[in-house]
Amino acid sequence: MGFPGSRRVVIVGAGLAGTATAIRLMQFAREPLQVVLIERRPEYRSAGVAYHRSGNHWHHVFNIQAGRMSMFREDVDDFVDWANTEADRTGWPPRWRGFTFTESGPAPRRLYADYLRTRLTEAAREATDGVELLEVDGEAVDIAVGPGRADVVVEKHPSPRSGAGPDPTTIGADHVVLATGLEERELPFADGVRDHPCFVRHPYSEQGIQRILGLRQDAEVAIIGTLLSAYDSASLLLRHGHTGRIHMISRSGLTLRTYPSDHRHHVLDLPAPRLHSDGYEGRDELVRLFRSEWKRACAFVAQRHPGVAPAVVSERIAKSWEPCLPEVLARIPSADLRALLDGYGSLLATLRVSAVPYITEFVDAAMAEGGPIVLSTGAVGGITATEAGRLRVAVTGPAPARTIEADLVISNFGRETDYERVGSALWRNLLGRGIAARHRRTGRGVEVDGHGFLLGPAGVRTAPITVVGCPREGDEITRYGRMGAFTFNLAAIKNHSVGVAAAVLRHLESCYDEPTETVSKAVAHGGDDAVRTAFARAVRLDVRRMAARRRHDRRALADRLDHGLKALMSAVIANGEAPAPDGALRFVVNAAAATRLNDLSVTPRDLRSLLELDEPPESG
Repeated sequence: MGFPGSRRVVIVGAGLAGTATAIRLMQFAREPLQVVLIERRPEYRSAGVAYHRSGNHWHHVFNIQAGRMSMFREDVDDFVDWANTEADRTGWPPRWRGFTFTESGPAPRRLYADYLRTRLTEAAREATDGVELLEVDGEAVDIAVGPGRADVVVEKHPSPRSGAGPDPTTIGADHVVLATGLEERELPFADGVRDHPCFVRHPYSEQGIQRILGLRQDAEVAIIGTLLSAYDSASLLLRHGHTGRIHMISRSGLTLRTYPSDHRHHVLDLPAPRLHSDGYEGRDELVRLFRSEWKRACAFVAQRHPGVAPAVVSERIAKSWEPCLPEVLARIPSADLRALLDGYGSLLATLRVSAVPYITEFVDAAMAEGGPIVLSTGAVGGITATEAGRLRVAVTGPAPARTIEADLVISNFGRETDYERVGSALWRNLLGRGIAARHRRTGRGVEVDGHGFLLGPAGVRTAPITVVGCPREGDEITRYGRMGAFTFNLAAIKNHSVGVAAAVLRHLESCYDEPTETVSKAVAHGGDDAVRTAFARAVRLDVRRMAARRRHDRRALADRLDHGLKALMSAVIANGEAPAPDGALRFVVNAAAATRLNDLSVTPRDLRSLLELDEPPESG
């Protein structure tokens, strides 16, 4: 299996994170490589729970604008261009069949699977000779680690006829990427009604959609949650003519804000928040400082940036604060940090992201006084069945305890963030054997280093395993100050896929050598103007090589990069430094190129201009 001498990377999970990483691996690889993409649920391929067709009705649209959905951060228009010029619209409903997608407009989530599948197929076709893709169905349940190796144990799905699956198979790998996606939380309040016909545990499933749409129009509905998944379910009911009362219930009572119709993402340069003194004075004082600084930032935006729509001021501030937060969070004791994240998680989510009008317009109108939607603030204490076959939902605090009887109760997804409690056999095994460790500071996700390599309880790499997506939530919070869904959403996953693919290949491919600290300093952090100029040119060429989607373009850029590395070597020697191995120079240049592709300080559209990707190719 595979080309002679090729290395093998096994990716566990073929949703967005796994597919994006596979694409980047095939795009960046210079030597023979086999990419094995394992998925336990075939319908989740190139989609995951967020985008798969059977669980996403045509009314389920991206909460952000279509122009922010490109898989390639350096090619912001890619998704919209694909949807307008490449997508096969056979079978699309009339509402979307003749629709022209725009940067600021909506797009159905179910299209994303076709988009990612198209780009995955392209990446495999345009990969360098000897790079191949292998897709495997089954569930990875364990990883056995050896010196520089990892064996992934895969269980196949049971046969409908026999009721039993074949014996587990083992796939040897030079490296494993874990892209396991969202983990489902247990819902103790629903234990007694888990299988009740009036309870929808999985609203993003074919069965869940059918039960929602099959409900009589005057039925009473209770939706647990008041953010995106709740809006999806409520909007689906309303768009299909539902007239009965809809209760939306959550502890916070927070709802989604609406993006302006012409919204484009921007990054504002705002004053850093003054969120700490010389010491930490407790949670209450930090919250007080946060609120005070938030008011100051809002006033600054109103004065200096009056054109920013009120609905997105909080997003602009939250984004601008991200680089400052790691230092602030480092001062907070772990127990307090966890309590703050738990207590303010929903608020942080709504500060950082809004939703397009297509999602909010029906729901917000129905929340108006006298409308069919009733917002209930409180915790769900339990759900029980009535003798009449309905469900009774007990809601506690802050108002007096009350009960809601409903013909259908729809749960939100219920994401589990504590990986010591997830139901996955793979994560149980990795944590149980000390190959992985729960994120120490936040209790969310697992410990990884700056390149996404999995860390054990001692804080060191335990295996050739990297992680992309949701399991990195805690690290995204403490390392980058990213909050809410931005710890694991599309933007974070795009960055993870670039960083992990590049780092994995630097460790696997023979054209790279680990540089010494002396070489790194001489090339990337020192030298005279000639060294800096040669280094910048080499990095620019490698950025363009990594961003190139066509094989012949990458070949041409790789040849120019080889010349650029020779020029860099000459400049280093002329500066009085010892000659460095070509592979070490290539390593330093590639690491810098990956960092530039993942530049978080600018928007994706600005990034493309900054990287000069639309400029004519350099000569020489």
